[in-house]
Amino acid sequence: MNDITQSSPEQIAEAMDDTHLHDNPSSHLPVVANFDSTHLVIGAGVAIFHLATSRVSGYRNRLLPLPLCHRQPEAHHASAASSPFVVEPVWTQLMPVRPTVQYMLFWYIAETLPPNTEALLSHKTKEENGAYQKPPQFPPGMTLVERMNLDEGRDPPRHENTGVDEEEALYESHLLSVEDAREKLRGTIMADVVRLGWEAICTRQKMEKESVDVWL
Repeated sequence: MNDITQSSPEQIAEAMDDTHLHDNPSSHLPVVANFDSTHLVIGAGVAIFHLATSRVSGYRNRLLPLPLCHRQPEAHHASAASSPFVVEPVWTQLMPVRPTVQYMLFWYIAETLPPNTEALLSHKTKEENGAYQKPPQFPPGMTLVERMNLDEGRDPPRHENTGVDEEEALYESHLLSVEDAREKLRGTIMADVVRLGWEAICTRQKMEKESVDVWL
């Protein structure tokens, strides 16, 4: 058995190659651009996975640490016990909102919430007149199998009136298979966000299965 806390970036990349994680759309070349605060909008989107049923959804969620290749700096005091699982955007998009306004969008991978967390956040939301409640982070030391067991035989609840604007108020959330989600999103970067997310989830499961200790 291998301890995944000792895995190097090269080993993580090799594990990802096993699931063809690098067979993705090409990135654009780096650019130089400058935007002041009145001409830039920064946002984030997520592909939300219901791990227990291998489906993609649009529900209350939290970010999911995964073995992702990236170029962000490590913590100053990073040690051999540092986690190979990170929360980083899998894609970043630059899109014009208007001729003079730039939109920068970061795409992350997330998961639906377990029953006890859902219940706690719903209770707090009612107590605070519908105010947004930030969910706790994915628990350190928990494996994906352990997380999936918490959702056995259960679909996440759908929360109404959670859109941030008039357009999102019209959205409906459904659980879709990874294949169906990619088909519906075909031709967009969102389809590849789903693919990258699912393949990284499979890679994390493989790493955990081959390991004795998992420390996040």
